Amino acid sequence: MKAKRIIVIGGLSAGPSAAAKARRTDENAEILLFEKTSHISYATCGIPYAISGEIKDKEQLLVVKPDLLRDRFKIDLHLNEPVQAIDTTAKTVTTPLGSYSYDKLIYATGGTAFTPPIPGLNTYKNWAHAKTLTDFEKIIDSEAFKTAEHITVVGAGLIGLETVENIRKIGKKVTVVELADQILTPWDKKFSDFGKHILEDEGVDLRLETQINAITEDGQLELSDGSTLSTSFLIMSIGVRPNTKLLQDEGIATVKNGAIVVNDKMETSIADVYAAGDCAAMPHGITNESAWFPMGTHSNKAGRAAGANAAGGDFTFSGGYGTAIMKLFNYTIARTGMGIKELTAKGIDFKSSLTITGSHPGFMKTGKDIFIELYYDAKTAVVLGAELIGEKGVDKRADVLATAIYAKLTIHDLSNLDLAYAPPFSPAKDPVVVAGFVAQNFANGTLGNVRPNQISENSDAIFIDLRNANEIENTQLITAETKHIPLGELRQRLDELDPTKNYVVYCAKGLRGYLGALILKHNGFHSVKNLDGGFTAWHHMN
Repeated sequence: MKAKRIIVIGGLSAGPSAAAKARRTDENAEILLFEKTSHISYATCGIPYAISGEIKDKEQLLVVKPDLLRDRFKIDLHLNEPVQAIDTTAKTVTTPLGSYSYDKLIYATGGTAFTPPIPGLNTYKNWAHAKTLTDFEKIIDSEAFKTAEHITVVGAGLIGLETVENIRKIGKKVTVVELADQILTPWDKKFSDFGKHILEDEGVDLRLETQINAITEDGQLELSDGSTLSTSFLIMSIGVRPNTKLLQDEGIATVKNGAIVVNDKMETSIADVYAAGDCAAMPHGITNESAWFPMGTHSNKAGRAAGANAAGGDFTFSGGYGTAIMKLFNYTIARTGMGIKELTAKGIDFKSSLTITGSHPGFMKTGKDIFIELYYDAKTAVVLGAELIGEKGVDKRADVLATAIYAKLTIHDLSNLDLAYAPPFSPAKDPVVVAGFVAQNFANGTLGNVRPNQISENSDAIFIDLRNANEIENTQLITAETKHIPLGELRQRLDELDPTKNYVVYCAKGLRGYLGALILKHNGFHSVKNLDGGFTAWHHMN
């Protein structure tokens, strides 16, 4: 019997993963992998850290070297041989060196960094993307970058801000130019505002709702706000676009941005063609609609499934739901599942609650606050998403919540999780468990809650600050009309309040606000809400 020929196009992450899994599935298959550059399987996510020297050598970014694929997995590797055309009827791919037939095709071409059409950019030499090894080499080899006192980064997404942090680490000034009205646009704005304050505290010049209109002959950046910015080097980080033109010409099904629609077996709308990685749109784990998640984690898992199935296996990869995390100087910010923007756009009826909990018990000096906002189905209480920020322990809690979403757990399940506890690692009531407790308190309808960025929407309410007097000496009241009644005095001073009015109560982080709200409710006050996260959340998230 003639050996099956599998052709893989793309050598970054999904492609090598697919080729290696195909070999492990079928020892006798003929497997060809085409890559248009001389590099395969390198860690693009490590490039920002290589810029600062935290990763000392670009060789450390190479995950799999070509000889390993050739020798260990018997892959016929074609480097520097770009695929120019695909004929899915004849089942051939064409390169500058010839035409190759296939039985199964795995399309893993990834995405291309977006370059905006800025007048003057074509003649400006001192700029680069931060996506490929070639980009990295251009940056570190540039005399303009080495000697620069000031660098501009365009784009305030994950890679852009990681690049910003690493530029600051090597002592250079940096300006971020971002067209949106917030950094990290997938996050709710209150979390991005928290991140904005972190950047500003670290000396980053942040220009939101701004774009570069032109670059002058002497290298000045003309911005849309009318100002001019003098910089020595420019790094573009505005995201990527799926590389799918070759198969779009064949009529393959795509989503709006051109990413190829695949099912849970990584099959496309064209027979015997699979797709994986940043060029593909996989099933959304919550909505089951096709969604685009350009992340290395998905690329590797999707490539593995595509390779197995192309070689005759029966593997599934059910997709993703938007889990992401990044280091932002001393903080970590993360998200998983669906946030306020996505839930609102989809018309999903949801509720939310925000908590601030210590990463460690109060008696451990190493503890730091973790901010967690949960989003859950208003009817079923199933967890739909979460956003988190803090200085310690965010990664662990994000992963627990991502697993909860995968398992379709409810907020009631969170409070029953048997999570690891010892003082060096966690408080006895883990932040995820506390988030479940608090969500339960609001889900039963006993109390209402106000998000930290909804103060203006409650202008008809009377605000009560329940903190002690010494706590407000060096801070401020949230509104000029806020009434200060320490929690310990609230029961004795109820006659100062009108039970027919609307009230929003708050403390430092939320717990005393909850207790105060209950006291008011139990004493005949019908309209009482607690401010999520109290004064601390309001201070950081506005």
